[in-house]
Amino acid sequence: MRRIRPISHEDRLSVVDHLDELRNRLIVCAIAFCLAWALTAWQNHLVLEIVNAPLPKDASGHQIQPITLGPAEAFYTTLTNAAYFALIIAAPLILYELYAFILPAFSPAERRVATPLLIMVPVLFIIGVVFCYFVVLTPALKFLLNFNADEFNTQVRARDYYSFVTLLMLAMGIGFQIPVGVLAACKLGITSAAKLRRSRRYAIVAIVVLASLLPTLDPLTLILEAIPLYALYELSIVLASRFGRPAYELSDEPAAESL
Repeated sequence: MRRIRPISHEDRLSVVDHLDELRNRLIVCAIAFCLAWALTAWQNHLVLEIVNAPLPKDASGHQIQPITLGPAEAFYTTLTNAAYFALIIAAPLILYELYAFILPAFSPAERRVATPLLIMVPVLFIIGVVFCYFVVLTPALKFLLNFNADEFNTQVRARDYYSFVTLLMLAMGIGFQIPVGVLAACKLGITSAAKLRRSRRYAIVAIVVLASLLPTLDPLTLILEAIPLYALYELSIVLASRFGRPAYELSDEPAAESL
C-alpha cells in the first residue's frame, strides 16, 4: 500500500488515481478495524462486562444475564460482540478517512470551513456513544424488559441484545453529528442561523422522526433520544450565530481591508 499523499484542490486526478486513493483509505480503515477487533477479542471478558452492565436486575435481585441457545453460539456471539465494539472504536478514524477523501473537492475557502469541522466529527461521535451508554441504555432496557412482565417470561438472547446495544450507540454517535452538518450548511451559504430559528417546529418533527428510526420505538427511549438531539440543534443555532458566516464572506474580508 502506497502512502496516502496530500491532495490539493488544484490537483487533477484521473479516475484510476481517485480509486487508488480510495483503496488506500479503505485499507487504512480495515487495518484500524482489525487492530481494534484484535484488542476487543483479547479483552472480550471486559467488553462483555461493560455491555452487560446496563441490564437491570431480576426479581431475585440478580443482574439479568444474556442467554445462548446453541453449543457454538457463545463462541460466535463473543467474537461478533467484539467486532461490534471494534467498529465503535474504529468509527472515529473511519469517519475521518471518509471526510479526508472528499476534502480535496472543497475550494480553499470551503476547506478553511471543513478543517475545524473535521476535528468535531470524532469528538461528537464519542460523546454520542458515551451519552447513549450512560443515559439512554439503562432506563430504556428497564422499561422494555419490565413491560408486561406478568404476561411474559422475558429472556435476553445474547446475540439480539449485543446487536441492539451496538446499533443504538452507533446511531446516537451519528446523530450527534448535527452541529457539524448545520455549521457546514451555514458556512456554505445553504442556510443561516435566522432560518434555523424560524424552522424550529420543522426541526422538532424531523428530530422525532429521526429518533423513531433508531433501534427502539418505546416512548421513554424516544424521549431520551429526541431531547439531546434537539439540544444539539439549539447548540447548532448558537454556533451558527457565532461562527456560521459563509466562507465566501470571510474570504472577501482581506480584500476589503486592503482598500
